[in-house]
Amino acid sequence: MNNELLKNYKIFEDLDDDQLNKFHPIIEKEKIEAGKRFIIEGDEGNSIYLLIKGNVEINQALTLSVNKGDSDNREKSIMKLSEQDFPLFGEMAIFSEGDVRTANVRAESNCTLAKIHKRDLLKICDANPELGFIVMRNFGRIITKNLIKANQNVLKLTTAFSLILDR
Repeated sequence: MNNELLKNYKIFEDLDDDQLNKFHPIIEKEKIEAGKRFIIEGDEGNSIYLLIKGNVEINQALTLSVNKGDSDNREKSIMKLSEQDFPLFGEMAIFSEGDVRTANVRAESNCTLAKIHKRDLLKICDANPELGFIVMRNFGRIITKNLIKANQNVLKLTTAFSLILDR
């Protein structure tokens, strides 16, 4: 990966070339076949992924109890993203020990990903406080944006349920 590509990802916003160069040694490229999940809801998270090439779907299990002992294992698609979106996955895992993945991410086409392990990312941020501040601020912005969107979706769902129950 080169710096021009990295600059497209929100996590690296406002970093200069010297700062970006510190990340190259810790980035692992992974190829994922179409149809394969590379993040599984409930698994422990210890890395983030950047989508370099391909298309993915993010979904969550609905897991409804239908009968005693039976469950409905259908999944709800939350969003579909492509390389043009420069998406990042797994950012919640950076901030807590033993945190579990909150959704599934499945490759819809053959994908190329950049994987960054939490320990390596934090080591760079600790050793370079200015860089670390910028990266953590960027994470804060990403997570805040996602939280606002989730809150809006909960509000829509709550409103829909209220309208149905008021009938």
